[in-house]
Amino acid sequence: MDQAPAAQKHVGSCHCGRVKYEVEGEINSAMACNCSICQRKGSLLWFVPRSAFRLLTPDENAGTYLFNKHAIAHRFCLHCGIHPYALGKTPKGEEMAAINVRCIEGIDLQAVPVTHFDGRSA
Repeated sequence: MDQAPAAQKHVGSCHCGRVKYEVEGEINSAMACNCSICQRKGSLLWFVPRSAFRLLTPDENAGTYLFNKHAIAHRFCLHCGIHPYALGKTPKGEEMAAINVRCIEGIDLQAVPVTHFDGRSA
């Protein structure tokens, strides 16, 4: 009996490692947003179902920043300040994680196609 291949696991973290996560899935693309926070952070976001994301360090190691509609919890390390992920809901109301692919270990960023989203106008 053939089994589907297991989804690839990736490990990501902030710079100092106090916020670390594991995420399953194939990174087929990332999104660069020009909203006021994403532009400043320089994030490249990969959206996954919340069930594909698992925090490996204590939740209290990360702070939360909410702005505008408070729809996305932007998580950042309280020690080094890096923003490795965010949590929120899709437009359909499904729980999701927005992974900053720049924080994933061993990733070849040049191999990830990037789409651009005009969050400034949204």
